[in-house]
Amino acid sequence: MDVRVTYCLLFWAAHFFLAVPHTTPRVLSNKSKAGDEQDACINLIPCQDNGAICIQPCSPSFHGETSFVCEDRKWQMLSDACASLDVQSLFQRISQNELPCSEGHGGGAGGHLPFVGGGKLGSGKPGDGAKHFGAGNHSCQADFSCIIPDILSSPAIPGNIADIVELLKKISLLLSENVTRRKMQSYSRIANHILNSSIISNWAFVKDRNAGSILLDSVNLFAGKLLLRNGSESIQEPFIATKGYNIHRNTSEKSFDFSMEFNSTGNITGHMVIPEEELLRLPRASKAISVAFPTLGAILETNQLDPAFVNGMVLSVSLPEELQSILLTFEKLNKLEQAGAQCVGWHSAERRWDARACELRAHNVSAVVCVCAHRRRTYRSFSILMAPAAPRSALLGSITRVGLGLSILSLVLCLLVEAVVWQHVTKTEITYMRHFCLVNIAASLLVADVLFILAAIVHNTALNYQLCVAATFFLHFFYLALFFWMFTLGLLILYGLLLIFFKITRSVFLAAAFSTGYGCPLVISILTVAITEPKNGYLRSGACWLNWYETKALLAFVVPALSIIVMNLIVVVVVVVKTGRSSIGEGCKSQDLSSMIRASKNVALLTPLLGLTWGFGLATIIDSRSLAFHVVFALLNAFQVSSGNLGVVCVLRP
Repeated sequence: MDVRVTYCLLFWAAHFFLAVPHTTPRVLSNKSKAGDEQDACINLIPCQDNGAICIQPCSPSFHGETSFVCEDRKWQMLSDACASLDVQSLFQRISQNELPCSEGHGGGAGGHLPFVGGGKLGSGKPGDGAKHFGAGNHSCQADFSCIIPDILSSPAIPGNIADIVELLKKISLLLSENVTRRKMQSYSRIANHILNSSIISNWAFVKDRNAGSILLDSVNLFAGKLLLRNGSESIQEPFIATKGYNIHRNTSEKSFDFSMEFNSTGNITGHMVIPEEELLRLPRASKAISVAFPTLGAILETNQLDPAFVNGMVLSVSLPEELQSILLTFEKLNKLEQAGAQCVGWHSAERRWDARACELRAHNVSAVVCVCAHRRRTYRSFSILMAPAAPRSALLGSITRVGLGLSILSLVLCLLVEAVVWQHVTKTEITYMRHFCLVNIAASLLVADVLFILAAIVHNTALNYQLCVAATFFLHFFYLALFFWMFTLGLLILYGLLLIFFKITRSVFLAAAFSTGYGCPLVISILTVAITEPKNGYLRSGACWLNWYETKALLAFVVPALSIIVMNLIVVVVVVVKTGRSSIGEGCKSQDLSSMIRASKNVALLTPLLGLTWGFGLATIIDSRSLAFHVVFALLNAFQVSSGNLGVVCVLRP
């Protein structure tokens, strides 16, 4: 009896609050707004304060309000809660005489529910409300069919989308006992209305940014209670499909196949398999349910900070706790050649895609095979992500291949020349140190280039994961070694220019050079793999290289490399200043010309030797989709190798 009184009091308080009309537009800011500025906000003419919020009532035929935010002196829509549906009435029609409060206040059209209006649902357990069935329209209560016409006739505007998500959530929590085929069909038709590919853009203006995740959780909860007739069930709408089977330990592997509409251009497929070895874990006969969403991935990604986007359908599963992993095959939506893919699971608590849930088993241009861990409370939905990485271009590929070939050829030539003339060019301590740095720079880059090719082969031939980890580790180490040896050369140049009277012995130099050139990269590489690999966050998807989106492991290369580039840039500036001074007795014109020639020679030689061309890689990070930036970066680094080694050959003269 106390519960009934509490329900009713909560309802009347909520009803009184919601009954207060909002008819005056409101501009919210740190500064007060005059009435004419409020009218300006309504008419969407230029605004004054960036970040100011304008709340505007809907037209008379809708309820709710629309919010705008001031950006660059223009009002931009923030959220649209204008709706034409009456969720309270719709839910009441399928739950008449179900909750105690509706008995006390008339179970007909004029009755109300205690949790309407977005407030918290009652404290009862999911499904408790269904125990009160027995009065009113029994056929509607049994399959929700009486509200379908109202749902399908309503426009799929953001406000209605939010209300339908709330309605489906209430149904899942309170009316999910005895989910029959007809009930699941009605539920799927309601969800299908807001999953249509033609209205995906409207989800961006739904006020609750977690609406897509709430919808996913609600469908999973409801579908998981589907009753299976004759051991199987299949219910399909254009944008949501549900399949279920009875499974037991003696069953051979069980598969779920989906082929569904994605947009007007055609269908997309998905495939879920429960391996036979997993079925052997079952102590008793159980049921397995799978739900496919071809468009939900685009909805979930609208509010994700990660630039990666879903590149396949979303597959949800409801399986017995004993089953630990499943095999999933996703057809790619975007079939770009060599486009990377990452298998992910939806973390239901954190509401984000998590790469730790899955492991990529196989990958080609059109499809991806994933092995995913099924955990009922954490991972129940899975898909694949594609990162908007460097643009694919035949020109860029050709430049990379030609540049890599020139790099290897030049490096081999450089090392051969050094070996031939080593005795002649290392007669003094300073020349020995300089050529020792040059040899290690060339050797590090040569090994890195070869490893780059091997890493590409490992990835493209889908060899095992451990081999890819090993290739990435050594690639990371030798590229870092390249930069640290260039840093050592930069310090040696400063030593020769600034510390004229300070002499360093060969043994001290070798100890310091090896510690810097190979010791620092080794420590960084080991720490990176040790910290990220236990979480499966060392590798990025689609390549044998350091991860970025999940663990930011790539920072272990980017931060040292950019720091060294900045320091070597300072070295070049010091060299230009110190060597640009004119010789005594030169005239003004010859003095200026001589200074310019010396400065140009120094910059031309030191820029590739000290790796300054890598600094242009910042442009490709800022705008990763710009083909021009990637082409220039590839050309500059090909120039670094060829011109740098030409410079090495030139300075080999004693």
